[in-house]
Formats: sequence, C-alpha cells, structure tokens
Amino acid sequence: MRKSTKQFTFGAVLLCLLAGGGYFGYQQVFTKGLDRLSKKVCDDAVARETVIRALPDSRSAEQAAKQNGSGTSYTFSCRIATSGDSILSGEAKIQDTSERTWVDFYGSHAGTALLRSSADGVEALAQLDNHHGTASVYVPCIPRGVQASAASESYALVTEARAIGDTRSTGTPLRQVVTDFAYQIAKHAYTSGECRTPRSFPKELPRYKAH
Repeated sequence: MRKSTKQFTFGAVLLCLLAGGGYFGYQQVFTKGLDRLSKKVCDDAVARETVIRALPDSRSAEQAAKQNGSGTSYTFSCRIATSGDSILSGEAKIQDTSERTWVDFYGSHAGTALLRSSADGVEALAQLDNHHGTASVYVPCIPRGVQASAASESYALVTEARAIGDTRSTGTPLRQVVTDFAYQIAKHAYTSGECRTPRSFPKELPRYKAH
C-alpha cells in the first residue's frame, strides 16, 4: 500500500512538472512574439513596451520602417504586424497645414468624441468614435532648405497612427497608447526629417482624461 502511495505521489508530481513545462513552452512559442522584438523598433524610433501596450499576445511579430524624400517631400513610416493579424502602424509627413486646419480635419470626422493633449507646442488628438484606434500628432516644422514663406498656411510634421484588429485595450486607454506611438514616431521624424528649429520634446504628452 505504501509503495502504491509513493508511486501515485511521484506520478502526480511528474504530471504537474510536465504540465508546467508544457504551459511554459506554450507561452514561449505562442504568446511571446512581441517580446522577441528589438527593445526599440522602426530604426530605434519606438519603444517595444509601447507596442506591447497596444497589441495582444501573439506567436510572432514583424516590424518595418521606411523613410523617403526630404524637405516638403519627407515621410517616415513604422509598422508592426502580428501573426494574429493585429497591426500598429503610423506615418509622419511634412505638410503645409496650420494647427487649426489639422484639428478641423480630424474633428469633422469625429463629432464631439475628440480627445486632445498638448505640451511645449506639440499637439495631439485622437478620435473616440472611430472604429480603429486612430490618433495624430502635430509639430511645427520648417524643413532644412525650405523657406517658411513658401507655405500657404504653415509647415508642420503631422503623424497619424492607428491600431487595426484585436488590441490589448479599448476606448481611451487604446487611444492613449496609439497617441504615444505616434508621438515617438514624431520625435524620431523631427530629427531625421531635418526640421530646422531645435526642439526639446517632453518624455511624454499629458494623459487623456478617461471617457
């Protein structure tokens, strides 16, 4: 009887170890795709932790960045896609647009559900009633080699970002992390796009108030 009890105990412990090992293996193979990205993605523009805050666990994830043009033709894009078909993407472009025109453009598509935040001359907004987590960041920027007087309104670096598919959060928290993603792209693009005026960016923009 004693031998049977020992065998049963040993078997139970073995099953627990196997189950634990199997779960750990499952976690590593099927849920740690984002953790295997570089600490900073898209040419060191965006922190991996920001991506993890936006997208759900996945088996694998890929990131890509692309920069084109210069001056008023400058663009920079960043895209992270998971094996679960969730996508976080954003693009920064030099545009001839005033802050008021920028706000009016997004506001016309958002009704009253528009979140806004600003610090040190950098503006951000997000649309709550958009199906996707869409956000945009506006930073005044006169590119090197371009005259400010050539703009019909004013030159600015405008970044737009969105989360598509399943996301780790919804509502205001989702819009916040997509805005953080866009803001990090904007900081990178301000330098790589050779905006003329030196600027100190705050670590992060003020948080949106929950809705």
